Amino acid sequence: MRGLSGRTVLITGGLGDLGYASAVRLVEDGCRVALFDLKPDDGRAADLGVFYQAVDISDEAQVEAACAAVREALGPVTVLVNAAAHFRFKGVEATRDDWDAVTRVNIAGTSLVTKHIVPQMVEAGGGSVVNFSSVSGFVGQANFATYNATKFAIRGLTMCWAQDLAPQGIRVNTICPGYIYTSAFVNSCKALGLDEAEEDARASAMHLLGRQGRPEEVAAAVAFLASDDSSFMTGSDLVVDGGYLAK
Repeated sequence: MRGLSGRTVLITGGLGDLGYASAVRLVEDGCRVALFDLKPDDGRAADLGVFYQAVDISDEAQVEAACAAVREALGPVTVLVNAAAHFRFKGVEATRDDWDAVTRVNIAGTSLVTKHIVPQMVEAGGGSVVNFSSVSGFVGQANFATYNATKFAIRGLTMCWAQDLAPQGIRVNTICPGYIYTSAFVNSCKALGLDEAEEDARASAMHLLGRQGRPEEVAAAVAFLASDDSSFMTGSDLVVDGGYLAK
């Protein structure tokens, strides 16, 4: 992608499959990459040679300190990928604890990291923010109200921030994946006692292309939104869903 080499990138949820695939792709494209995740590095960040911080993005003091540490280590961040998410699927029965769990990460955490990175982008003369929503941010899904509400909200934040930050040369876009075959999918099947092959077939049938996506396919779209190849895009949704929404 044009204009990525040498850029400093921060990815939240960096040890998740989509965050890490994005890190791999952006390192390949010549970026300096920092990862935030809630848990300690499992060795993959070290293997990739990227800067790593264990941080709870719902805690503003931790976020502020971690963002400053990235600035000190790598220089001002010019690409922010907000991939961190908390997954809790509840419908109308959702409790206050359920709502707090999803909103403090998916909405508040995304907002706090963006708040503390934007000044670095202004310092650098501009930048690109890539927020992770989902096809779940477009449609209703049974018993998914807690998760879907936050994914709709991410799209709304993107459109608002695009207006707020355009005068400072900062673009803000949303990436919206369909069903992606990840370790989370495999682990969920195991936890629920479901047959993985059957669940894969069920999820695959929801997409026009007849399969779930791969993390590296989402990562390629992230690289596009981070790069100069998307220089006339802001406030937009980039849907990477194998035809899920068209079906």
